[in-house]
Amino acid sequence: MKLRRHRGRKLLLIGSITLALCFIVSVLAVVIIGRSTHSPAEKSPSVATTKPAPKPVSVSVHTLYFGNAYWGRYMNDWSMASPLKTAYPFSRLNEFHRDQYDAWIAGLECPTVAGFSQTSAEEDATLSFNCSPTYLPEAAKWFTAFTLANNHTDNQGPEGFAETKQHLQENNIQYFGNYDPYVADDACEVLAIPATVSYDDGSTKKQALPLAFCAYHGVFKIPPADSIAQINKYAAYFPVVAMPHMGKEYVATPDELKTSIYHSMIDQGADMVLGDHPHWVQTSEAYKGKPIFYSMGNFMFDQQDTTEVTRSAAIDVTLKADNNGGDLEKWLALGDACKSFHDDCLVKAQQQNLKKITAQYTIGVVGTNDAGKITKPATEAQTSAILDRLHWSNTKKQLQAPFTGL
Repeated sequence: MKLRRHRGRKLLLIGSITLALCFIVSVLAVVIIGRSTHSPAEKSPSVATTKPAPKPVSVSVHTLYFGNAYWGRYMNDWSMASPLKTAYPFSRLNEFHRDQYDAWIAGLECPTVAGFSQTSAEEDATLSFNCSPTYLPEAAKWFTAFTLANNHTDNQGPEGFAETKQHLQENNIQYFGNYDPYVADDACEVLAIPATVSYDDGSTKKQALPLAFCAYHGVFKIPPADSIAQINKYAAYFPVVAMPHMGKEYVATPDELKTSIYHSMIDQGADMVLGDHPHWVQTSEAYKGKPIFYSMGNFMFDQQDTTEVTRSAAIDVTLKADNNGGDLEKWLALGDACKSFHDDCLVKAQQQNLKKITAQYTIGVVGTNDAGKITKPATEAQTSAILDRLHWSNTKKQLQAPFTGL
């Protein structure tokens, strides 16, 4: 009887263990089957999706344009007498708030040749100018580009003109124009102008926007029609700023010849004309709704004898454009390639059949004064007199879209 009881107990225990094992196996099977029915995404950690690169939606270029700039002759004497040396002519330019602008552009009225040995008196007597290239590292902190189309950039001959361009390039200052208006191929140039680009994700970035500039020296020769017609070729694709250098000196208004030539630049497609050479501020007008400033006056010069020659009108221009029918990204991609003189940016724009940048412009005037041998902002009274000379209140009323006056 005992043996049967023990056998019964053993059978009962074995049965219990068997049932327990079956239960465990069943649970494991359910878990395994449950896991196997989950989607692959649930089995492995989720992979972050890559966001599309932001797209540009608009661009803005804020530029300040100046008249005659020069640091030779007596300006060089004052600089060398100053502890600031070559930084002296530029030492108060910070008062114009350079950080608020994308670019500064002026007319450089001298070649920059090394080893020039004339005294200031000799330079004054011969009116053969030179600006030492040792100033260019300081100039490069302020100026984006210079026009070279004037009656003094040839004062050290063709070799000096070539050296000037070389020194500007070494200091990353862009340039355009030629002292000879008959060199039609040099009349217009595409520059890479710093710009502020807004993107669809709310961010902004500094990039280069290609814009065209045309410059003409008309002091000793009248710019020929084929050189002025170069504007039309560039205006088919780019906004164009014309910066001629001509007209009678030391007078308040342009003559009929100058007016006619500046009008022809607008007729050929220039968006605005910003003139210099007379050393005085002259009048402005809106021709066909577009602004013409006949002379901005002396921005940085060593003439000190009258109020007229120590004041100037700097032209404040803001260009704004949207996505340009989807081509803005292509224009920006082209931008950096336009920093070299005689680059192929126009050809590339033609090959890509890019739509012309459709811009809105806001135009204002900033008064400048270099009395006391140093360039600085004009006082309120001086600025008021500059605006009166320009007839600016009347010109603003004549501006038409896409131009607005400040």
